Amino acid sequence: MNDINPSFLQSQAMPDVQSAHDERALPIEQVGIRGLRHPLTIRTRSGILPAVGNFEMDVALPAHVKGTHMSRFIALLQKQEEAIDSASVVSMVREMLPLLNAKEGRIQFTYTHFVKKAAPVSGVESLMDYEVTWTAKAKQGVQDAQDAIDVELNLRAVVPVMSLCPCSKEISEYGAHNQRSHITMSVSLDPRTKMTVEDLVAAAESQASSELWGLLKRPDEKWVTEHAYDNPKFVEDLVRDVAGQLQQDQRVLSLEVEAENFESIHNHSAFARISLTK
Repeated sequence: MNDINPSFLQSQAMPDVQSAHDERALPIEQVGIRGLRHPLTIRTRSGILPAVGNFEMDVALPAHVKGTHMSRFIALLQKQEEAIDSASVVSMVREMLPLLNAKEGRIQFTYTHFVKKAAPVSGVESLMDYEVTWTAKAKQGVQDAQDAIDVELNLRAVVPVMSLCPCSKEISEYGAHNQRSHITMSVSLDPRTKMTVEDLVAAAESQASSELWGLLKRPDEKWVTEHAYDNPKFVEDLVRDVAGQLQQDQRVLSLEVEAENFESIHNHSAFARISLTK
């Protein structure tokens, strides 16, 4: 007969305080954990890459329940073996509700997504980094079956690009001022379809004066300079063009696009924001 650890038996007999009845009759909209860093594997077009995510996970707590089981959030992350993409994020939040005996819940995490890019002329490869946030909200339907859980999925990415001022180009004899810009896109997605981070990044980079690369040779630098000069964009142009691009994507249900130009001839930024719901 196998020996049983007495401390294990003691732990099994411990009262479940979190599940005790609460008399205050006040439901809690969100309760959970925040600021948890956890390793991830990310599915990218160039393969599976390691990353570290900063997580926020919560559930709604009924009025009659004293507390939620905080450790189960971490247990859920510990068991994740599938690489992160839109499908695995949906699966994770679906799994969270029954694990915590909850009717509503949310998972949000931010990480750095790396994309291997080839320079436009030399073809030399380098990595570009993008700040990405996935948010998945789940709500239990009328039935108790897991397939009755409704999910709202959101993908956010911050994409650095180059913008060249059309006004400066028009009034100057010897060139035009340009600056690095950040395009921040937040899109609500149909959870039954798949959108990759690279899809969202491409929507921004394709509408900028020029995209950026981590490493450029001199022929590449010449190409970028001339390409941006031939494609001037105000900050207003950036948000309208990117929003128009995303509006045509059937996977996108609603969107918010913000562009911020870190001005090279001013000590302030210029920005614009646009929101659309289909």
